[in-house]
Amino acid sequence: MTKQFTYDALPMRVRFGAGSLAELPAELDHLGLKRVLVLCSPEQQDTGDQIAGILGARAVGVLAEAVMHVPAEAAQRASDEAARVGADGCVTVGGGSAIGLGKAIALNHNLPIVAVPTTYAGSEMTPVWGLTTNGRKETGRDPRVLPRSVVYDPELSATLPAAMSVTSGINAIAHAVEALYAPDATPIISLMAEDGVRALVAALPSIVENPTDLEARSNALYGAWLCGACLGATTMSLHHKLCHALGGTLNLPHAQTHTVVLPYALAFNQPAAPAAKSALSRALGDVDDPALKLWELAQELGAPRSLAELGMLEEDIERIAEQVTSYSYGNPRPIDLAAVRGILRDAWAGDKPRENPSA
Repeated sequence: MTKQFTYDALPMRVRFGAGSLAELPAELDHLGLKRVLVLCSPEQQDTGDQIAGILGARAVGVLAEAVMHVPAEAAQRASDEAARVGADGCVTVGGGSAIGLGKAIALNHNLPIVAVPTTYAGSEMTPVWGLTTNGRKETGRDPRVLPRSVVYDPELSATLPAAMSVTSGINAIAHAVEALYAPDATPIISLMAEDGVRALVAALPSIVENPTDLEARSNALYGAWLCGACLGATTMSLHHKLCHALGGTLNLPHAQTHTVVLPYALAFNQPAAPAAKSALSRALGDVDDPALKLWELAQELGAPRSLAELGMLEEDIERIAEQVTSYSYGNPRPIDLAAVRGILRDAWAGDKPRENPSA
């Protein structure tokens, strides 16, 4: 029997398909936006300029200052710039860094966001914001930061390097994994999570083999959409708390950190989440151990396998473990300092993931 649940659909509009970037002006018309600030990272300056060209006089500037983990200082500069140019909305181009910067402006000025994702991060599907102040990342939920419209054009992701595509895709898979065992999981979100994982694990090997494969890019973007929607609709658990601490405190790269940590957090949690384990087993090709399969998949696709590779020092393990266990949050399995320390130690070394890492 289906359990009781509450499903609250997020109010957003999606335009999906190759070539859909050309319809961006129509999305602004739909929202009544006339003066938008285009936000991107320095690496995406050319794409930001391209989009400003498509929008013509409605683009009142391109701010190429988005960086990982949204430092509070960068958020304040962007908010000041939006006010200075009299923007009535923002167009965010790129991954989670650009979208996160737009969300910071939305928090300060209540400006609507139109998101144009070029990675598989999934932030465009959520009302979750994040800011990093003095090395500590704070997150929250606010309906004002949820993009009003999202334009998914697979052609924009065709130039995303294969290595970055892999880690971005596994980052998206992490959203679905935790949605499957979230305390507020629902049957609808669970269906989306399973299909999102299935789409991404099928697409990523094809992208590594041929980064310009538009069908694979389209399938990956579809999977990222579903996984991002799972992130926006449920409460994240241990995996995301670990990654937020590692990113905010040590400034480790976002997608790569998610890629390394996911098999270890899942190995710890899956004995206490049999329904989630079954769904992931199906999505990953009827495997016995989803955590081990994700660990092996990362290796096959050439992704980083250890936190040490990403710059974490062994002496950082203790303070991250203490930070992650310093407050309470929902997780399918009880968490203690010894377990989190063991997860981090295994992930730091790149060892095979274990169900009982503190043993």
